[in-house]
Amino acid sequence: MRKIRFYLSLIISLLILLSGCSQQEKPKKETEKIAKDVNLLKIAGDQIVNQKGDTVFLRGFGLGGMLHMENFIDGYSGNEQAMRDGLLKVMGEKQYNLYFDTFLKNYFTEPDAQYVESMDLNLIRIPINYHLFEDDMNPGVIKTEAFAYLDNVIELCAKHKIYTIIDLHALPGAQNQHWHSDNPTHKATFWDHKEFQDRVVHLWEVIADHYKNQPWLAGYDLINEPGDPTGERVFTYYKRLREVIMKVDPDHLFFLEGDRYATDFSKFTEIWDNAVYTNHDYALPGFIRGGDYPGITDGRFVNRDTLEKDFLKKSIFMLDRKVPIWVGEFGPVYTGNPVKDEMRYQILKDQLAYYKKYKVSWCIWLYKDLGLQAVVHQKDETPYMKMVTPFLKKKDRLGADAWGSTDKDIRQVIAPLEDLFKKEFPEYNPYPTGISRHLTLLVRNILISEALLPEYCNLFKGKTDDEIIALAKSFSFDNCVKRDRLEKILTGKEK
Repeated sequence: MRKIRFYLSLIISLLILLSGCSQQEKPKKETEKIAKDVNLLKIAGDQIVNQKGDTVFLRGFGLGGMLHMENFIDGYSGNEQAMRDGLLKVMGEKQYNLYFDTFLKNYFTEPDAQYVESMDLNLIRIPINYHLFEDDMNPGVIKTEAFAYLDNVIELCAKHKIYTIIDLHALPGAQNQHWHSDNPTHKATFWDHKEFQDRVVHLWEVIADHYKNQPWLAGYDLINEPGDPTGERVFTYYKRLREVIMKVDPDHLFFLEGDRYATDFSKFTEIWDNAVYTNHDYALPGFIRGGDYPGITDGRFVNRDTLEKDFLKKSIFMLDRKVPIWVGEFGPVYTGNPVKDEMRYQILKDQLAYYKKYKVSWCIWLYKDLGLQAVVHQKDETPYMKMVTPFLKKKDRLGADAWGSTDKDIRQVIAPLEDLFKKEFPEYNPYPTGISRHLTLLVRNILISEALLPEYCNLFKGKTDDEIIALAKSFSFDNCVKRDRLEKILTGKEK
């Protein structure tokens, strides 16, 4: 009996001792701080720095055409979701899934990351479409399998010491009035519906929670090119997004684009210590309709000085408050005319010169496309280019491509409409760019593009699985050629 009491006493003493040790260690563990990865970025004055305090200039490409598709990049007409709906109808679910899974797995791979690293550039901005993560008929339910494609790009870039920025390029209801927000209309209804806004809050919360531990993620570009006609709601909504995201990820940066398509910061009322302010700096003579450079475009003389003044006007908010500037998009398109394109390259060199002057980070639009603008584009002999080239010519003739075509062959349709509105509605000035661009949007980029889209979708009809795979793989790096002159300018080999 004594032995039993002795052993019971010994056991109780040991338990008390162990309990005391556990209680002593617990506060230590709770207060223990894990050192942040040196590559994680933060803000110091008007510059972006790493954890050692070294200045990091983010310079690279926008990866449009992959997780957010655009008509001039990928070849179709109209908006992305309409194209996807049309292909699903033509191909059926099995081949549709085969095509897009192959496409997404081949669009940006190891050779792409190696190529960007070889240029001594360190940034890929990744546009994403909310449709990839959420179904409109099942709002709020995140399709987590979509993260695999985004994970792959971010991890490949991290492996090659390339930062990434996740850019929400298309929001439910559309955050601006144009096709590049996957908008089938000319209304930005995102700003009018709380349900749409709530869904985006939830989506960003999920994304931030997923990537909170990724040091090579520079941060979150919350809304691409917001276009709120009232001019009052963008910054208020940014505040709401920031509050929610900070609860799950307090360490990554926010990239905040100005209203009116990343040009207007007049309603921004606060400065945040983890925010980079971003404008888009497209030069008028660099557009497809652009005139000579230096020279007249849209009735205005443009040269190196006027380009810089336009940039400074977009940047006055940041310069006055001494906060970081990131040019999230810029870059001319190319015409195939050597004289014209020489002017386009000069525009680019002039822009890069004043970016260097003002010590700003930048991200050129675009990394990959079918030959209009990007640093790499498909070879003419790929299965995809062979299939779509006649369609691309028709799209150009009808002026349906907003970024890559003009109305030169359908002036007989457009000119009478312009004359009618000048005569009957001389005060009509629709947001955001006036009557001429508004007519272009409604007639060419919506009406004609909608009518043309089935012709694109029908190109996929009757294809075998092997043919579908070959078409999707046409977008891979091995099937592309480089725009050597553009590469030399971006890498500083040509001043």
